[in-house]
Amino acid sequence: MKALRVLLTGLSVLLPAAAAAQDFPSKPIRLIVPFPAGGPNDIIARLVGQRMSEITKQPVLVDNRGGQAGVLGTDAIAKAAPDGYTIGIVSASSLVINPILEKVPYDVAKDFVPVTLVTTVPEMLVVASNVPANNMKELIALAKAQPGKLNFASAGVGGLPHLAGELLKMTANIDIVHIPYRGAAPAINDLLGQQVQMAFLDLPVLLPHIKAGTLRPIALGAPNRAPTSPDVPTTAEVGMPDILIENWYGMLAPGGTPEPIVTMLNRVANEAMNDPQVKQKLADQGLTVAGNTPAQFRDYIGTESQKWARVIKAAGLTTGK
Repeated sequence: MKALRVLLTGLSVLLPAAAAAQDFPSKPIRLIVPFPAGGPNDIIARLVGQRMSEITKQPVLVDNRGGQAGVLGTDAIAKAAPDGYTIGIVSASSLVINPILEKVPYDVAKDFVPVTLVTTVPEMLVVASNVPANNMKELIALAKAQPGKLNFASAGVGGLPHLAGELLKMTANIDIVHIPYRGAAPAINDLLGQQVQMAFLDLPVLLPHIKAGTLRPIALGAPNRAPTSPDVPTTAEVGMPDILIENWYGMLAPGGTPEPIVTMLNRVANEAMNDPQVKQKLADQGLTVAGNTPAQFRDYIGTESQKWARVIKAAGLTTGK
C-alpha cells in the first residue's frame, strides 16, 4: 500500500505537468532580450521568434530589457513564472562572463533551464592597414620583436573581444597591451585611424571594412571558415586550435519550468532556427545556426564557464565579487 501511495503521489505531480505541456502554448509567449532593439541579440530573437509564432499559432512577443550589459534582462527571465510563457535569448556575457567578473542577482545553475543554443558568432582577429603582418606567424614575430609596443583594442573590459586578446597573449606568449573602448564602433574607428594595431571583434561588424580593404584579416576564432570570408583561415589552421573564440546566443526558460514544456520549446525553437529563410537571414548577418538539446546546451554553458574562468584568472582581471 505504501508503494502504491508513493506511485500515486508521483503521478499526481507528473500528470498536471504533462497536461500543461499537451496544451502548450495556449496564449502568447514573451521572449525577453537583455539588450536594446537593433543589436544582434534582438535581430536573432525577432527572426527566430517570428517563425516560432508561425509554428505554434501563438504570438511570440519580443520584450527588450536592456541594462547592465545584459544582467537586468537575464534576471527578468530568472524571476519569471516557470510555465514556459516567459523565455529569453541571451548572450555568452550574461551566462558566462558576467557571473565570473561580478556579482549578479541570479544563479546560472539554479535559476534557468537551458532550452537550446541558438547561434554562434565567430570573433575575427584583424590588424590595421599599416601593420606589417599578413598572417598569424608574421604578427606573432612582430609582437615578440617589440614587446609591450603593440596594442589590441576591445569593445570593453571583460567582454569576449577583451578575453580573446588575453587568450592570444597567453597562447602565443606575447606582450601586447589592452586598450578598452566603449563598444565595437569606437574600437574600429581607432583601428581604421591606426591608433591601435589589432583587435578580435564580432565578424559581422568587421565585414564591411575587410571587404573595403581598410582592415586586414588574420584569423577566425571558429571551427570552420566563414562563408562570408572564405579566404580567412581559422585559428586552428594557423596552429592555434586553443584560440576558439565565438560569441553565442542561447534560449533559456526560468528554473522549474516543467520538462515536457522545455522539450516542446526545444523542438519548436530548433524547427524555427533551421527554417531555410531564417537560416539564410541569420547567415547574412554572419551568424551560424547551432541548435542542440537542453542537456547539451547545459554542458556547453559549463564548458564555456570553465574556459573563460581560466582565462580571466590567468590574465589577472579584477572581479567585482
